[in-house]
Amino acid sequence: MTMKALVYTGTQEVEYRDENKPVPGPNQALIEVAATAICGSDMHAYHGLDERRVPPLILGHEVAGKLVSGADHLMDQQVVINPLMTCGHCSPCMSGRANLCSKREIIGMRLAGAYAQFLVIDEANLLIPPPNVEPWVACLTEPTATGLHAVALVERISYRPLSEQRCLVIGGGAIGLLTALILSAKGCSHIDLAETNALRRKTVEQQAVARVFDPSADAVPDVRGYDVVFDCVGAGVTRAMASAQVVAGGILSHVGLQNSDEGLDMRRITLQEVTLLGNYCYTPADMQAALDMLANKRLGDLKWVQVRPLSEGAQAFSDLHHGRAAAAKIVLQPDNHL
Repeated sequence: MTMKALVYTGTQEVEYRDENKPVPGPNQALIEVAATAICGSDMHAYHGLDERRVPPLILGHEVAGKLVSGADHLMDQQVVINPLMTCGHCSPCMSGRANLCSKREIIGMRLAGAYAQFLVIDEANLLIPPPNVEPWVACLTEPTATGLHAVALVERISYRPLSEQRCLVIGGGAIGLLTALILSAKGCSHIDLAETNALRRKTVEQQAVARVFDPSADAVPDVRGYDVVFDCVGAGVTRAMASAQVVAGGILSHVGLQNSDEGLDMRRITLQEVTLLGNYCYTPADMQAALDMLANKRLGDLKWVQVRPLSEGAQAFSDLHHGRAAAAKIVLQPDNHL
């Protein structure tokens, strides 16, 4: 049997076409996809900059859908997918840090992803959203968990509560905006956000959770520097900015993975006793907490999300590539779910 899918076929090329419907293996579930969001890592592959994602490949890992087979006790339930599959028995897995499992796999990288009508995933990777959560909202669980994980790591080592600290978020895409929304939900009232794209700046401004500025043209709003800096881009230029803006004794949280260029000022980080935090994905606990935040509407109205048909996915990728999309997140839904 076949299904419709959006397939990454080469640099700046995705094609909507027929693909074989996946067959679940032992202890796996077959999911009918209801909504899948476009991630920055998908764009990284689209630009031909991710050697781990080899075309032809169905990308997509931020997904919600309905259980079709497997996990019989959840049959026909709406589900959210934790796309990060792990071994479950190594030291990181057993200590609650499954995101560091050496055998981790994520769909849409080596394995087929969710820009399709169906996908397969381990039964252990299913979460059940409350019935009031629409699929386009539920699929935001994964990127929300990424921002929540970054904030949680900062909270764990911070000398003072986040509500008392000056925070800078670099990047106004989904992860950056979600990080700012999470900080605000946790009581942080001093949040500045740097974004070079004018359309995205306007979108972030409409959320009224941060002072938004263009780092390529404007001075940094707070000349005192920042107690915590979240680099949600992860490029050489943003690492340099983060290194310069974090205060002595502050925290630099490196979230984005755009490139491996230089940029960190390790001399300043050392002399000023700046704590450098790497962040990779999220834990199962982060996924559940993120879903709860979305279900309880703690992150606002989500009007910064745009929903498009999967069949128009190529145009969505092109719009993001050319900076024509004001939305911080584009969600693709199989045409039969619109």
